[in-house]
Order: sequence, then structure tokens, then C-alpha cells
Amino acid sequence: MASRHARRTFLKASTAAATAGAALTAAGLPAQTAAATPTRDQAPPRGRRYVIRGGAVMSMDRNVGDFEAADVLVEGKKITAVRPRIEAGGAEVIDARGRIVMPGFVDTHHHQFETALRAFLPNGLLIDDGSGSPSADPSYVEYVLERFAPAYRPQDVYVNSLAAGLSQLDAGVTTVLDVSQIHHSPEHSDAALQALADTGRRAAFGFFEGDGRAGARYPEDAYRIKDEWFSSGDQLLTMVMGGEIHQPGPVYTRAWRIARELDLPIAAHAVSSAGYRPIIDDLARGTGGADGDLGFGPDVMFIHMTGMSEFAWRRARDAGVGISVAFPIEMSMRHGVPPILTMQKLGMEPSLSSDVETTMAADPFTLMRSAMTMQRMLVNQMVLEQGDFTPPDAYPVPAPGTPPLLTVRDVLRYATVNGARHLGLDRRTGTLTPGKEADIVLLDATALNVAPLNNVLGAVVSLMDRTNVETVIVAGRIRKWRGRLLGTRLDDLRRELEASRDHLFDAAGVRRDLFA
Repeated sequence: MASRHARRTFLKASTAAATAGAALTAAGLPAQTAAATPTRDQAPPRGRRYVIRGGAVMSMDRNVGDFEAADVLVEGKKITAVRPRIEAGGAEVIDARGRIVMPGFVDTHHHQFETALRAFLPNGLLIDDGSGSPSADPSYVEYVLERFAPAYRPQDVYVNSLAAGLSQLDAGVTTVLDVSQIHHSPEHSDAALQALADTGRRAAFGFFEGDGRAGARYPEDAYRIKDEWFSSGDQLLTMVMGGEIHQPGPVYTRAWRIARELDLPIAAHAVSSAGYRPIIDDLARGTGGADGDLGFGPDVMFIHMTGMSEFAWRRARDAGVGISVAFPIEMSMRHGVPPILTMQKLGMEPSLSSDVETTMAADPFTLMRSAMTMQRMLVNQMVLEQGDFTPPDAYPVPAPGTPPLLTVRDVLRYATVNGARHLGLDRRTGTLTPGKEADIVLLDATALNVAPLNNVLGAVVSLMDRTNVETVIVAGRIRKWRGRLLGTRLDDLRRELEASRDHLFDAAGVRRDLFA
């Protein structure tokens, strides 16, 4: 859907406009000639039919497979072929030699409106525990939700959400669920939606609650939002209903009912430290909500799911509930132990979420490494304790029933395939599969922190960071090219984000201390 409001000065009119003047490569060759003989400094393709040639292709689709060197043909917004030596007469060429070509990453839970508060809570807990420690005060609930959030104006929602989206796009995250708990008014909601549209990546708009002020229309405004913003099923934006169970029973009951009436997925936090366990158990029994008849279903995704009962877990598995796990945040902010071992025991797998940039980076490499190292730490210690720490039992063979160690392919699946499935987008994205939309990232495997390339999956998970994300494509459109986001004025965006930060600190009465 086209943007309904004028874009801000830091967004150029379109990616096409940003690249229209790039008819010559740095070598001075016409673009058509350069396509035939690709060079590292070539201009981005100007058309919508091109072949990504010669990269190490990791499709994440078992039926397609992986290739040490292969091509990906893109026509319009779709992938039409993935195989070695594609003959595509007339197609422009992207030279992917020395690059890893893979699906874009998917983040199933990101509070994008909080970008101006980045690193405000590097030590912070979810809730003040009364200890008086630097982790207790400031804390997330008391400061971000209760002091800062009410100060957000629609323009703050817009610039924060746009900055978050572009930053993640730069890091290779082509799809997000924006958990924007900032819907104080319809104007706030429209600002969040406009930012998602202007970012130009695939996004699920999460219609969550605001601060409940007069004029707020959660959850009833879902009808208007769906009618005005989601008239087409063939667009980058989709909609998810926030069905937070910490809301009063009648409110969350109404949210879940509206979601199911409008055929919208439902997302909600489930955190042991916030006392949600009895409510989740009721939903697991099918007796949740004010009327005692709400229950689990494949339309539900819970975020965190820490500390929940075995009964609820088994019902969640049987009902096809998706689980989004924010490994670094859960470990840092006392949400509870990320429930990966419980999920493995039940044959379930999570998707990955960044959660809040107030406390941790929102790039996929941080998420994947956190998931892998946390799980392997727990299991490795479990195995060591099966021995007696003295030879010959200091390094025992794992006992039957020990959870398998996560592998790099596992966490890559969490960060791509599973995320798409949990957002109901797996028919469109999550793998490099002919017929799906072309959400693709090219990662530089020749860079100093990666070369020489010995293992594609290991390089991505174990070695890479956002600096290796060289080219990013969303639905066939090139959004980042050779390390540079297209169609943006980032200096202007940064200045507006700083102005928003200054307003929020002043309005919340919080002193900004760079060395707190």
C-alpha cells in the first residue's frame, strides 16, 4: 500500500529515485555492459529482473538445498529459480562471488518505538526488585512504560519506529513484528503504521494497547485500521492483534474476540516474573477471558513464555501456538530462563526476537549467538555433571535423554524459517524458494572478520556481525547496496531522533547522564 501521508525530509522519494542516476558504474561502463561482466563496484540493477550470480547459496529450504556456488534469479518481486549456472538472457547481474546469499532475517518481537531510549537501561531489570542496586533503578516497567511512554507524541512514534526499521534493515532483518505498545490515540497508531510503510521492509503491525488516555481506541480501532491500511492482502504490511493478558479481563477478551472476527493473528507476552502463569493456564484449559471461553489456537503467538506450567506447554504444543524467545533480554532482565530446553523436550522450536534496544542490540547475529551459547552452556554443564569431574568420568558420554546441543543450522532456522511461520508469512518469505518473494541478504565472506570461508553456516552465526551485511533485498527491491542504505538521509534522521530523545527525557523528568 502506498504511504498516505507525506514522507519526512530524511526519506528520499523512492529507492528508484535514489538509484536512477546510477546508469554508469565506477568503471565508466554502461549498466548493461557492466551487468554482463559484473564488478565489485557496479551500480545496483535498475530493473526488476536480475540474477544474483556465483554466491554460496544457503536456501534454508530442504527441497531446494544449499550450493557452494549458485545463482538466484529474481523477476519482479519473486524468486523464480535457485540453481547453479542459470541462463537468464537480458537479466542484469549482481556479482555475489565471495558472498553468502540467504533469506532475510525475521524478528518476531521488537518494540520499535523505544529507539530514542537505546542503551538507557544497560543494567536494567524488567521490574524494580527493591534491592536498591543499579539494576533495580532505573527499571523497564517503571521508567520506559510508566514515565517515558506517556510522553510520546505521534511524531515521536514515527521517527523512533522509522529509525528502528531502517537500522534493522541495514542489519539484514527484512521482516519484523513491531510490538508498538504506544497506541495512545488513532494518531499514534497511524504514525506507527506510516513508519512501517516508509521503511520499505516486510512488517507485521502489532496493534497493542497504549496508556489508556481519553481518546484511546484500543482495541476497537482495529476495525478502522484494518479497513484503511490493510485493504490488500498483497502488500508488505500485515496486521497482528496485541492480546496482552495483563490488561483487565474484559479488555483482553475483547481484543481476542476482535482478532478472531477479523482473522488476525494474536500476540501476547507471557512472563513468569509478571505473574501471568495462572492466566496462561486458564487459556490452556480453554477457560480464559472474562467469559471463560478463550483458548489457545494456531493463531496465537506468545512472547517469552518463561516459567509457564508443563500443562500449558503441552497444550501450546498441541494447539500449534508459536513461541517467540528473546534470549539476550530474558537472560539480562530477569524474565526467567529462556525456555529452549522445555521446547526441545516437547519437539517445539522458537522464533527469535530482539525485544528492547533499551538494553540490548537488535541485530540477528546477537540473537543467534545468544540462543546457541545459552543452550549449549546449559547442556554442556548437564553432561559434565553426569560424570564426577575426575578421570575417567571427567568428560562423560551424554546420558540417554540429554537434550541435543543446538547447531548453527538450528539457530539459523529459528531466525528465518520459524519467524516467517510464526507471523503467518511462510508462504511468502523465510526461505529462498522459487515462487516466494525475494527477501534476500548478501553477506560479505571476504571481510577480515570472516575470511577464509570454511563453513557457510558457521561463518554467519559464529563470526559475522552487521558490518558483513552488504546487500539487502525486500520483495525484489534492493534496499541496501554494497554496504549503503538506499533512499535515506541518515544524518537528518539522526537529528530528528535526537530531538525526540530530548523531548522524551524532558517530558518524563529524567536527567540524561551519559555515564550513569
